[in-house]
Amino acid sequence: MLRMLFAFCLTIITTTARAEIDIIEVTSPGGINAWVVQEPSIPFVALEIRFVGGASLDRPGKRGAINLMAGLIEEGSGDMTAQEFQTAREALAANFSFRATDDTVSVSASFLTENQDQALALLRQALNAPTFEQDALDRVRAQVLSGIARDAKDPDSIAGAAFNAAAFGDHPYGSTVDGTVETVTALTRDDMFAAYQDIITRDRLYVAVVGDITAAAVGPMLDDLLGDLPATGPSQPADVPFGLDGGITVIDYDTPQAVALFGHAGMKRDDPDFFAAFVMNHVLGAGGFQSRLMTEVREKRGLTYGISTFLLPKFHAEMVLGSVASSNATIADAVAVIRAEWARMADQGLTPEELASAKTYLTGEYPLRFDGNSAIANIMVGMQTIGLPPDYVINRNDYIEAVTLEDVNRVAAELMQPDNLHFVVVGRPEGLESTQ
Repeated sequence: MLRMLFAFCLTIITTTARAEIDIIEVTSPGGINAWVVQEPSIPFVALEIRFVGGASLDRPGKRGAINLMAGLIEEGSGDMTAQEFQTAREALAANFSFRATDDTVSVSASFLTENQDQALALLRQALNAPTFEQDALDRVRAQVLSGIARDAKDPDSIAGAAFNAAAFGDHPYGSTVDGTVETVTALTRDDMFAAYQDIITRDRLYVAVVGDITAAAVGPMLDDLLGDLPATGPSQPADVPFGLDGGITVIDYDTPQAVALFGHAGMKRDDPDFFAAFVMNHVLGAGGFQSRLMTEVREKRGLTYGISTFLLPKFHAEMVLGSVASSNATIADAVAVIRAEWARMADQGLTPEELASAKTYLTGEYPLRFDGNSAIANIMVGMQTIGLPPDYVINRNDYIEAVTLEDVNRVAAELMQPDNLHFVVVGRPEGLESTQ
């Protein structure tokens, strides 16, 4: 019975996605733009709000302020304490979440249609009148500091922090959005209000709404929810070049299994060759057990349980990255195989069979991403922030199918830089030493 239900759900999801989701562009009377998908079959609405700039807008010496501020938005607002706010939210069966990344602050909300007015009023209060009370600040700060302490002992986090610091230096990308023990400990209530004023502004705002609501109702709703936010904030940070040369950095850490983060400069998301690079990366390391690196590093040699690569086009820098874990005794062998596969991809590119298989997978899995109102809202607001048009969801698979073998192999030769590939290895690897 469960199998039949699962198959039925997949059929609905796939059919919905292939029915070409009808995205309606809305501009509120107050000038707020949004993308809307009307889906009245379930009395439920998902709202996704994104403020571009994210933790990269932390002020000098205040690293971690925007991340901490995002964690405090629903910890008391208006005349409500944190407990009162959470009690009111739970009574409405509404879900709110606030999250800061390098490039965005995201606000995700979902609520039943019957509770829409009350849920939106509560969210409006949180977004427009946070109080950042000292007791809440101290409590959430302690949680952030606990996370920083955990990361300081986690090999993957250590590798990521070292890689980013070496690649981006003093740019915000060179440090974690959480901040340091020193910067977070020093943050004050005034810093929270300053961070709020810097990022929660209408000039960096993108919105998607999906569910049981009409497009006509969205405009007035957005003006009421967001219309009183400050109009403008500070300028976006500058772009930063990838500043890490090829080589190896070993960070001594007592662990039986070494971990490595590796990569070099990448490609912008709006590059005309991005889809060719996307297909190429699927074959190299993003395709799970079908990828070359999984075959060569795990299946043939047993050097790891898992390895993957990914394209990371951030708003102000681009990278091709990968990660792997292996025992201290075998990580050097894994590094050697990765280097060889990087060079083979640059020199030889894909085979026709690999290209066909990658296209089949990438076009087939795409509809399964549209598996609910919240997922669709998240996809739509992400499209907006990187400048994709509404018809992207219709044409995306056509872009994949249009990639030719000549395209992908030319891009592989241009993008893959084996001599510039840098590995940050955390552990006590045998046969590997820092080259810098």
